[in-house]
Amino acid sequence: MKGSFETNSVEETWNLAREFAKELRPGTVVCLEGDLGAGKTTFTQGLASAMGVRGRVTSPTFCIVQEHEGDGGGLLVHMDLYRLHGEDDVLAIGWEDYLARGAVLVVEWPERAGSLIPPDARHVEMRHVSEESRIVHIDTRPDSVV
Repeated sequence: MKGSFETNSVEETWNLAREFAKELRPGTVVCLEGDLGAGKTTFTQGLASAMGVRGRVTSPTFCIVQEHEGDGGGLLVHMDLYRLHGEDDVLAIGWEDYLARGAVLVVEWPERAGSLIPPDARHVEMRHVSEESRIVHIDTRPDSVV
């Protein structure tokens, strides 16, 4: 799945994330970018739902890392790297351990991870269009809407 998509509700954002999740494999890094309130946590909730995660998925802004175990044993790790200051800090929170365990890493503020972001990482950028609408760019430049 690649392209630019408009979503107009939480349900549409979840559905888009569920479709995207079908392509994720253990060890996939998803770089999630967007303005405050653009829907990054909502998108992550859709990914978690697709992976069989039960329970609440919230933003890891203050705790930095949240682990979510799926029904099938898959692990989704949601990271917010905003408060970190570079690759050493990212390594200190268990980056390599999570990848070794086959976790899907969903990373907000991925630029803080520097060269730790693998070349095959997936990129999701979210932007507000209006209060309810957003454009979600998946592995593409923000220039067109599918």
